[in-house]
Amino acid sequence: MLAAFPTKEADVPVVLVFESPTLTQERYEESIRRLSDGKTRMESPADWPVDGLLAHIPGQGPNGFRVVDVWESEDAMKRFGEVLMPVLQDIGVEGEPEIYPAHTFVSA
Repeated sequence: MLAAFPTKEADVPVVLVFESPTLTQERYEESIRRLSDGKTRMESPADWPVDGLLAHIPGQGPNGFRVVDVWESEDAMKRFGEVLMPVLQDIGVEGEPEIYPAHTFVSA
C-alpha cells in the first residue's frame, strides 16, 4: 500500500537576485568581510552566518555587480536577511532583491 502524501506543503528553495547601482564589487567584498569576521571570500555554505544556503553566485553582470543566492526555504533566506540588511545599510548599499520560489533546483 502506498503511503499518503504529506498534508503540509514542503519548503521549496527560494531564489534571490540582487543588483543595484550602489552594489559594487568593492562593497560586496566589504560585506563579506563583515559577515565572516574578516574573510576575503566565502568558499562554503558553512562560512555563512546562518544555515540554509544552497548556492551563492556573485559576479559582474552587464548592468553592474549581481548576486544570486538559492536558499533552502523562505525562512532561511529571511534569517540571513536579518543579519545582512544592517551590514548593507552601513556600507551604503540600497535596493530590493528579486525573490521567487524555485521551480527546480539541481546541483552537482
